[in-house]
Amino acid sequence: MTASMVDGLVTAPSRHSVDETLERLNGLIRAAGATVFALVDHSGEATKVGMTMRPTKLLIFGNPNSGTPLMVASPSIAIDLPLRILVWEDGSGKVWLSYNSPGYLQARHHLPEELVRNIAVVETLVARAGE
Repeated sequence: MTASMVDGLVTAPSRHSVDETLERLNGLIRAAGATVFALVDHSGEATKVGMTMRPTKLLIFGNPNSGTPLMVASPSIAIDLPLRILVWEDGSGKVWLSYNSPGYLQARHHLPEELVRNIAVVETLVARAGE
């Protein structure tokens, strides 16, 4: 399967479990010189309140050297930074990675073309984590 995009949201398959995919992402993010700021375990929080949902976790990461120039050029992008990758399992047990397309973020926040590369790393991270 290949990645698909709907309304700026790109969803790509992973060949690994949610936790394995996150472990791979963590390593790739650190190797790229970025920082993992938070992991939101949506399914774990659901369990805490007596509800169930398939594994669903949101990784929030970035690099101030890349993000700051974006926010200087277009302060509204701060609503979408740091970057996020959602790793989730569907009803058939397939794992997916979802993220906002750099092109979508460029259009949404009127970013200069030359700064889009600062957030395009998300595409490479997702491709490598899912392989």
